[in-house]
Amino acid sequence: MKILVVQESDWLKRNPHQQHHLMDRMVLRGHEVKVIDYPIDWPKEDSKGLIFHREVHENVSKVKPEADIEVIRPSFIKEPGLNYASLYFTHKKEIKKQIDEFKPDIIMSLGLLNAYTGSKLAKQHGIPFVYYLIDVLYALIPEKAFQSFGKKVNMKAIENSDLVITINQKLKELAMELGSKPETTILIDAGIDLNDFDPQLDDSNIRNMYNISEDDTVLFFMGWIYEFAGMKELAMELGKNKEKYPHMKILIVGDGDAYDRMVEIKEEYDLGDQLILTGKQPYERIPEFLASADFCLLPAYIDEEIMQDIVPIKLYEYLAMEKVVIASELPGISKEFGYGNGIEYVQKAEEVLETAQRILDEGRYEEISKKGREYVKSNDWEAITDKFENALEELIK
Repeated sequence: MKILVVQESDWLKRNPHQQHHLMDRMVLRGHEVKVIDYPIDWPKEDSKGLIFHREVHENVSKVKPEADIEVIRPSFIKEPGLNYASLYFTHKKEIKKQIDEFKPDIIMSLGLLNAYTGSKLAKQHGIPFVYYLIDVLYALIPEKAFQSFGKKVNMKAIENSDLVITINQKLKELAMELGSKPETTILIDAGIDLNDFDPQLDDSNIRNMYNISEDDTVLFFMGWIYEFAGMKELAMELGKNKEKYPHMKILIVGDGDAYDRMVEIKEEYDLGDQLILTGKQPYERIPEFLASADFCLLPAYIDEEIMQDIVPIKLYEYLAMEKVVIASELPGISKEFGYGNGIEYVQKAEEVLETAQRILDEGRYEEISKKGREYVKSNDWEAITDKFENALEELIK
């Protein structure tokens, strides 16, 4: 089948999410995929001119090097506010172009404005439209003034959908609140490649590279470092208690909004190699970094609206590697994983050090970590892709 994916985030630079894993694997199964995306981080890039000109990127893959996806970036005006207004028209034009030339069997959207446009054009041309809900999208709009409008657009796109796919129970409930019908709403979990994320992976290269000894306890975080990710607070807590936790080290793989502040905290508190900032790393190296970890973290602000309903895919990867996860007790996470399945909950990032030390002192690490691996072992990516592929084929029929 031919699948046209439309989203309003960066397909090329952002870390692999659910859609990247699925689309790469769908291509390897013989399906054709084209993506229309949007370079969401353009304000941070040193680029000149008022107009972002259309780009086409060939032979794109995110998690499977042999995958071959074409990514198209329509033009837009590089001015806050005008970027969304222009994006609406240029994405509409591009979707029309792909309907005429690519002739997709399915249009699938993960966006807002282009989801609404895509859903209308799909109806006009008799093409099944799938809304893929992996985030509370309207809450992610940087400009707060546009969020209520974004919610209305979200509801309209869902109303126009032939099928709504969510990745956890809380998002399924949100989809219903936004107008999705029970009979056309399904849940397909996030996945893991259990061969790549192997608990027996050798960690010596990473530990040697970053001066991590056998006595050290590694607290690991990977991904985009949001201001609300809790990592600033955790680093400062370690900085204030270096003598109490001399063998605790925080290893952060990734970049993001709070990265520069993390660098400042490292200097302010003289954390040296107790705070290791690697920057962004190739996805294929992530299992090796994970192997070096003892605890994996997601200590985001518990009252952050964006975090309420989501279950980041990295949690499955953490648990698959048989690591104890310490995470904020967020509704989406606690509903998806429950209690006693490899995740220890905290209320704020400052509690992470004490929680990790207590688990070690009580000798509960192995018991907790093995329960986590057991809980996620049925989430192999091939099984998840089977469900996804079958859902699309049923929709076409």
